[in-house]
Amino acid sequence: MPKLNGVLETALYVEDMARARAFFEGVMGLEAFTADHRFTAYDAGAGSVLLLFLRGETLETVVLPGEMGTIPPHDGQGRVHMAFAIAARELEAWEAQLDDHGIAIEGRTHWPKGGESLYFRDPDGHLLELATPGVWPNY
Repeated sequence: MPKLNGVLETALYVEDMARARAFFEGVMGLEAFTADHRFTAYDAGAGSVLLLFLRGETLETVVLPGEMGTIPPHDGQGRVHMAFAIAARELEAWEAQLDDHGIAIEGRTHWPKGGESLYFRDPDGHLLELATPGVWPNY
């Protein structure tokens, strides 16, 4: 069986790109690699990329310049969940960051292996999680 090296990209579909960018850059501190009217790509740490797509703007095949190829259509609906890995020592600072921006913490979990998770929502209602080591056997 061929081996997977990890999840490279996670995609969220948003209704308002400017509002989403303000949240992910202002609250979460992410820096965009590239962006246009329909998507933004962020460095999400540890070789991972967070992609924001404007809902309904990726329904057609994208033909890349020259001989680069194509990207098939995709889209998504509903509120989804994703987690960001953080160091345990950063948890308190993240709580303060969220509080400073008026972001409500909807849930907190203390995991059996010692990890802790904080849950909150982005402006599109996606459930975001900040997770410290000890959440999963591999993290």
